[in-house]
Amino acid sequence: METFNVSKVSCSIFAHEEIHCMREKILDTAGNMFLNFGFKSITMDDIANEIGISKKTIYKYFQNKVELVDASTDVVQKTIDTAINEITLLELNAIEENFAIKKVFQNMFKKAKTSPMFQLKKYYPETFSKLMEHEICSFSECVMNNLENGINEKLYRDNIDKETTMKFYFLLIFGSHENDTFSKKMDDIIKTEMQILEYHTRAIATMYGISVLEQELINYRNKLS
Repeated sequence: METFNVSKVSCSIFAHEEIHCMREKILDTAGNMFLNFGFKSITMDDIANEIGISKKTIYKYFQNKVELVDASTDVVQKTIDTAINEITLLELNAIEENFAIKKVFQNMFKKAKTSPMFQLKKYYPETFSKLMEHEICSFSECVMNNLENGINEKLYRDNIDKETTMKFYFLLIFGSHENDTFSKKMDDIIKTEMQILEYHTRAIATMYGISVLEQELINYRNKLS
């Protein structure tokens, strides 16, 4: 009769969990370091030293830095997606929702010195291309839903071209990260994105929507002071 070896199964499960935990720890540490100090400047040695492991341990989970950058970027994107989905479930009006979503990005990248997207495009173009494919779909859906809700709430005019409005907003937001006209310093980008959000909202808002926007701007500035 074949016996069932519980100890072997337990060890196998433990080993699998240990591998998963280490991989997550590497991703979490790498993601934070990439955002805070730049994708190019941070090395595998830096990440290993920060965690307190050997560089060889990292290579057990990721073949090279490109693979690690790709995986850590994916984790950051999923974290942002989850945060945005949670915001959309709150009972916020369309303008409040946009300010709450903008706050997510500001908190995520507040320690970054320069635009992560600009860095990815320059040094890791394949990862950047994959990120942008996701962003186009995610951004489009998020903005279109926001426009629909804003119209229903009488915050946005009902005669706007939603598709064109979404594309304009997309070009302004992502252009601020890519175009050399704009500063690549993260503090400057955060200010620019807030100006873009205000510009976007004023362009499509009703008089009621403008009053809601003005209050959100006051709340935002009060939190900065």
